[in-house]
Parts: sequence; structure tokens; C-alpha cells
Amino acid sequence: MNIYENDQDHLPKITESELSDEQVLEELQAIRKELGDKLVVLGHHYQQDDIVSFADHTGDSLQLAREAAKLDSEYIVFCGVHFMAETADMLSKPNQKVILPDMNAGCTMADMANRVEIDRAWKNIQASTDEKIIPITYINCSALLKDFVGANDGAICTSSNAKKVIQWALDNGERLLFFPDQHLGRNTCFDLGIPLEDMIVYNPNLKHGGVTPEQIKNAKVILWYGYCSVHQGFTTAQVEQIKKDDPDTTVIVHPECSFEVVQAADMDGSTSFIINTVKNAPAGSKWAVGTEINLVNRLAQMFPDKKITSLSPYQCLCATMYRVRPRWLLESFRSIKRGEPINVISVDEDVKKNSLKALERMLKIS
Repeated sequence: MNIYENDQDHLPKITESELSDEQVLEELQAIRKELGDKLVVLGHHYQQDDIVSFADHTGDSLQLAREAAKLDSEYIVFCGVHFMAETADMLSKPNQKVILPDMNAGCTMADMANRVEIDRAWKNIQASTDEKIIPITYINCSALLKDFVGANDGAICTSSNAKKVIQWALDNGERLLFFPDQHLGRNTCFDLGIPLEDMIVYNPNLKHGGVTPEQIKNAKVILWYGYCSVHQGFTTAQVEQIKKDDPDTTVIVHPECSFEVVQAADMDGSTSFIINTVKNAPAGSKWAVGTEINLVNRLAQMFPDKKITSLSPYQCLCATMYRVRPRWLLESFRSIKRGEPINVISVDEDVKKNSLKALERMLKIS
């Protein structure tokens, strides 16, 4: 089933290839001013600076979901990745159109779970236990998976509200199925007092998920095998090296990092938590940050009174998020100006119905 009503014009179509980068930015500013309140731009924290400079609202997934639900502008240009634009479409009003500047801006983690795999796993898991299982999906997934949790009395979470949502699930069921990111699920459940031995990993690439019915029956938490390619790049060796070279540096990481890295770090939390912690830290403090490099560099620029560096010497970049370039944003603006918007994200109404149940449950819990 194709969950999009209009995605045929998905390729950027800049025809004036002779435009310099400076001219692209100038035209973006001119069209943005001309469109006024007709247009609002949402920008995820991981976007590059030239994109963030045009954003009316910046934030992590939870912040932008909340903003999308409040907006009145006719056009919402979402500078993020595909699943985020889907969420914005589901929360927006019927007369609004959500546009993704580059339809190829996806998420490798989201791609690690699809509806066929989840349906198959759900059938297998339910056959192994009579106890109530609550499905929770990280917001980093397709609308079809949000539809699944909504249809099965589950909810969506972000890294900002994962503890609240998972605690809600554990209060309302005996077991938890968490997908697609195993690390956020493991780190959050451990923080809530669930021991590692009560968690198993379900890998759809293995027969029966690589687990036995007995393991499913004995597990409190069933974690999908997925992970973030960016946060997977941080290691305990990097934490140890930072501590060896400069013991005064505080290591703060995102909970999409592995369990070992989170345990080795001084602090962990969502993108918003990282930003607010560094913002409120005293002048002269030193920070090694384990998250996407565009955000780390922006923090260093915003707070020059502190020493802020990436935890990884390889400066982990979200390549799919980076697909949203100023030239593609310009083409989106031009299409709106022409009255012929391209790359419109429109989730099927049947999929939207249950997805909204899960989204609204998340917003209520958080």
C-alpha cells in the first residue's frame, strides 16, 4: 500500500545551475519574505546552519511535532527527514500542505523496521505468551508503524519523553515490544530499573527473530534490533580517551548510543536535554558531546565561553539529514510561489487514523 497521495515530484529541480551559493541564499531570503505568513519552516537540530537560518522553529522530534500541531500557515516546509514530515502532516490541519525539500532525506534507523516484519514479529511474540504486550515505537519510523501501535493500544515516544511513555506501557501491560532502536529502549528501560537479563533483542533477519518462545515468555522487554548509524559511531574507547586526556571534560551523549557508551559517559539525554545542559553550564566548562556533528558545532558557536567538542574524532554526520540543502529548499520555496508545490507529504487517511491515536497518546503522556 502506498501511504502517500503525492510523491511523484520527489527530485530537486534547480535549473539555474549557474547560481552561486550566495545567490541561492539571497533568493531564498527574498521569496521567504514575499510568502510571509503563508509559509512556516520547521528545522531539526541536526540540519546544517544555512538551513537552520531559515527555520521559524527549531527543535527535536517532540518539539517539532508539538509545533506542527499548533501551526496555521498554508504551507509547512519540514527541513528534516521523511518520517518527521509524515508526523507533521498527520498533526496538521486538512487545508495545510507539508513539504519535504528532498524526498530522499530518510533515516537508516527507520528503514530497519517495516510493517511486514513488525506484523510477523507481533504474531510470533503473541503466540509465545498469553500476557498483555504493549507496543511502543520510537518516532523515528514510518507512518505505517505508527499506525500499527495505534491499532494495538500502544504509543509513540521520542528520546525526550521515552521514560514517561515506557513507564506508561509497563503500567498498562506485562511486557513491552520496543522498536526500531534497541539502544534507546535498552538505556531507558535500564534507567527505569529493568535489568539487562530481562531484555532480549528481536532480529527479523533471523529465523523466529533469533529468539525462542521461552525467551520471549521470560522477557520483560523485547527490543527490535535497529540502531542509529550516527550514534552507533561513538565508543567507550572515545570516552576513555577524553577522560585520560582531560579529566575535567564532561561527556554527555544521546541515549541512541550503545548501553556501554551511555554507562561510561557522565550524562545522557535527548537532543533538547543536551542543548539545555550545555547552555546552563558555567563558563569555562568543557564538554565532549556524543551526537550529530552539526548540532555539536552549533553549540560551540552559540556558547564560545565553553569548550565544546565532539566525542568522536570522526565527527559523526547524519548523511540523510544532510540531504536537505539550500538549493533544494529554494526549489520548494519556488514551487510554493508558483502555486504548484512539489514533494508534498500526504499520509493516507486510513493510516493516519490509528497513527494519530498513538501520537495523541504520546502528547498526552508527555
